[in-house]
Amino acid sequence: MSAVIEQELEDAAPRRRGGRRATLVLGLCLTGLVVVLAIVSLVWLPYPPSDISGGRLEGPSAAHLLGTDKLGRDLFTQLMIGARIALLVGIGSVVLAAVLGVLIGLIAAFARPWVDDSLSATLDVVIAFPVLLLAMLVVAVQGASLWSAILAIGLAMSAVVARLTRILARRVLQEQFITAARTSGTRWPGIVLLHVLPNIAPTLGVSLALQFGAAVLAEASLSYLGLGAPPPNASWGRLLQEAQGTVLTAPVGAIAPGIALVTLVLGVNFVADGLREFADPTRRRRR
Repeated sequence: MSAVIEQELEDAAPRRRGGRRATLVLGLCLTGLVVVLAIVSLVWLPYPPSDISGGRLEGPSAAHLLGTDKLGRDLFTQLMIGARIALLVGIGSVVLAAVLGVLIGLIAAFARPWVDDSLSATLDVVIAFPVLLLAMLVVAVQGASLWSAILAIGLAMSAVVARLTRILARRVLQEQFITAARTSGTRWPGIVLLHVLPNIAPTLGVSLALQFGAAVLAEASLSYLGLGAPPPNASWGRLLQEAQGTVLTAPVGAIAPGIALVTLVLGVNFVADGLREFADPTRRRRR
């Protein structure tokens, strides 16, 4: 019976790997669509962002692919600008969360027990609050702007990154090769750079990819509440907020940014799920 089960598991392994590769490819395609849209918006837009020459709430046409909003602005133009803002907020927030989170996590992993316990307790308290709530508090203090949103979301997510970094780093520090490195005279900065960071980077990368999707959603939520990037920045969240009053008469204004938001978040999550195949060393050994 055990031999049959082992054989079934071995047969299922290639299918799982193929499924994760397909998920990774799909995620890259979905994310790539938004990235291309954002890059093109830097050099070309169908209409100027503030152009209101179109009629109010026009439907899709050859002149306006997605129609116009209640002010007469081209929706496709606004959608392209929103892609740029979503990527900027996602990348900026993740970079900030990675820098602060990895630094705090490494300090906790290498510190004395009382320092580690204090930092861990603080991180648990911060993580207990929703990311959106913490972001709203920071934006309320700093004022609504694109950079305030990046700062707020990055700070809120850094606690999650810090806790994961601490757990992974402490696990690596228990390995025998760390003892061998210390015995050979390698100092702690060298151990961090040569052994700890390379071993925790794959798992951290998957987590940060997931945090990217959460950051995009958090920025859209802030903009929907009026706490994100102010006009004339065409955030997808603000487009949804502006279209809620005309969703029955001009549904494209709400559907288009909603689809764009779902496409980016799903794409990034699919990429993160596909990367687990390469990040997990136990999976690599079973190939």
